[in-house]
Amino acid sequence: MNTVPMTVAGEAALRAELEQLKREERPRISNAIAEARAHGDLKENAEYHAAREQQGFVEGRIMEIERKLAEAQVIDISRLNSSGKVIFGATVDLVNASTGQPVRYQIVGEDEADIKSGKVSVTSPIARALIGKEEGDIVVVNAPGGEIEYEVDQVHYL
Repeated sequence: MNTVPMTVAGEAALRAELEQLKREERPRISNAIAEARAHGDLKENAEYHAAREQQGFVEGRIMEIERKLAEAQVIDISRLNSSGKVIFGATVDLVNASTGQPVRYQIVGEDEADIKSGKVSVTSPIARALIGKEEGDIVVVNAPGGEIEYEVDQVHYL
């Protein structure tokens, strides 16, 4: 079994989604199926087929989340002594060397990545370039639009 790195917040979000699916969605869909069955002929019952489709999606998502949690290696960044290095879970303040534009990214697991929130996957080009670097280091990122040079301004372990 391959372990997948995940932040504490990422694990909490998956557990919350799993709980919601099991406690709310599953019973709601079961009730919808029972109600649709009560209407008689199932062959032409669109409500029944829609509810069964939803049930399949929810059960699939529950299995997927349970698998991800089983494979997760939860890393609590606040407990690590990382001595200024960029590691998984760290939040990094960067300065674009050519424009002076500051950016902030947190390096997270693949399922947690959300570029709009400043969360980049540990497998992304920028995260791969940053891992192991320290404040003051210059990093060259091979982005789809070409190479971008950043200076590592600050590393936070939040």
